[in-house]
Amino acid sequence: MEQLEQWKDSDLFNEKEKVVLEYTEAVTYSNQQVTDTLVYRLKQFFDDDGVVELTGLIAFQNLSSKFNSALDVPAQGFCKLPNNQFNNPN
Repeated sequence: MEQLEQWKDSDLFNEKEKVVLEYTEAVTYSNQQVTDTLVYRLKQFFDDDGVVELTGLIAFQNLSSKFNSALDVPAQGFCKLPNNQFNNPN
C-alpha cells in the first residue's frame, strides 16, 4: 500500500497491475480519459466481461468515496491516507 502512490515507477507492480491502475486513474479523474490504446492494453489481460467487471468495481469505489465524503462519513482506518489538501480541514 505504501508504494501505491508511486505505482508508475515501482518494481512491485507487474504489467497487469500497472495497466489496471492506469485504467483506474483514467476512469476516476475527470482530466483523464480512457483511450482506445489503454483499452487494447487492458484486453491483453481481461476479456470483455472482465473489463466490465473491473469498470464496475472502479465505479462502485468512486461512488462510495463521493457518498461518504458528502455525508462526512469518517475513515474507518483500513488504509493510510496520503497527506494532502483533502485530509487537512484548514
